[in-house]
Amino acid sequence: MPSPWFTHELKVRYQETDQMGVVYHANYLNWFEIGRTELIRELGMPYRSIEAKGLLLPVIEADIRFVKPARYDDTVTIRTRVEQYTNIRLSFSCEICRDGETLASGGTRHVWVNRDWKPARIDKEAPELYELLKKWSG
Repeated sequence: MPSPWFTHELKVRYQETDQMGVVYHANYLNWFEIGRTELIRELGMPYRSIEAKGLLLPVIEADIRFVKPARYDDTVTIRTRVEQYTNIRLSFSCEICRDGETLASGGTRHVWVNRDWKPARIDKEAPELYELLKKWSG
């Protein structure tokens, strides 16, 4: 069962737009990352502390569906939630909205690894993080 939505607002910067005056498509992946990192920070375990434990969370898959463009100076809301998690995998759903209207949606899938890029079980390596995810996911 997916967790509740976590929201984070940002103002579209000029550098994020292309010659057509809309947000360049690759920037949506950056916004998905902002949503993930802010959600995890809100849980009480910022990425910095996770990495200090020797854990990394690389993206192994990403998808985006574009509905409408965001434009320079728009205020957009990044909506992020934990879609699924296990002791070794984590997936997020993301939506980019403006004034309650979805502009883009998608998600990212990740695997926990150690510094040697070997799979790592967070229930063993970071049980407090595993418990935070369990609590957030209901």
